[in-house]
Amino acid sequence: MYANILTIAGSDSGGGAGIQADLKAISATGAYGLSVITALTAQNTVGVDAIYPIAIDFLQQQMQTVSRDIRIDAVKVGMLGTPEVTEAVAEFLETLSCPIVIDPVMVAKSGDRLLHADAIVALREVLIPKATVITPNLPEAADLLGASEATSRDSMQRQAKALLALGPRAVLLKGGHLLEEGSPDLLMSVDKTEWFETLRVVTTNTHGTGCTLSSALASYLGQGYPIESAVAKAKEYISGAIATADQLTVGEGHGPVNHFWALWGNNG
Repeated sequence: MYANILTIAGSDSGGGAGIQADLKAISATGAYGLSVITALTAQNTVGVDAIYPIAIDFLQQQMQTVSRDIRIDAVKVGMLGTPEVTEAVAEFLETLSCPIVIDPVMVAKSGDRLLHADAIVALREVLIPKATVITPNLPEAADLLGASEATSRDSMQRQAKALLALGPRAVLLKGGHLLEEGSPDLLMSVDKTEWFETLRVVTTNTHGTGCTLSSALASYLGQGYPIESAVAKAKEYISGAIATADQLTVGEGHGPVNHFWALWGNNG
């Protein structure tokens, strides 16, 4: 049987991030994607022109309707936007017993803010403690902790430990913002610390990388892989998607990664 993976996130009309990227990544990694939309955005590769939040009662109806009928093997949570949405999603997650991946989406690749400042408290206090793993990048980790952005592997380790203290079972802290040749990610749980090393690819087509990685991770966890293996497979997938991203010509700004690089036979 194929795993059913639910993504709870915002819609990206440009197709590179959000629900659209999530469903592509889930499909490309061998699972069936379900979706609950938290917000509609008018955006492209250059920026976000508008955000239209979904009414809370309709958000709850989406979650309840999907879960009433369909087995959910893992959940990925992305853009939430407001404290009310964050709390409604947290309440829904209480009813599930499957892996939960939380990608704390705060700012779009264009620099537009996607999470209200007052929603960070709700994210930190009511949602993150329910996570199997959270997948912040360095700016997102700094926002969550109210700290300066990590600039070294040592400071990444300190911040990962502080994030782990918020209650998730594991933290995957993404080091793509570090000023070094590679792009190291740090997986930390209570009893294990592991670095995942990746060569840095020079490209401007990186829109939706966080959404894509976290969705692939949820997909592999839902398929039954242990977390270390799921991270390794998700990293391999996103690395290929970034390495072949320049084969796409989508927009004038930060274009999307190539979600179907393996299916289309473009191996970089």
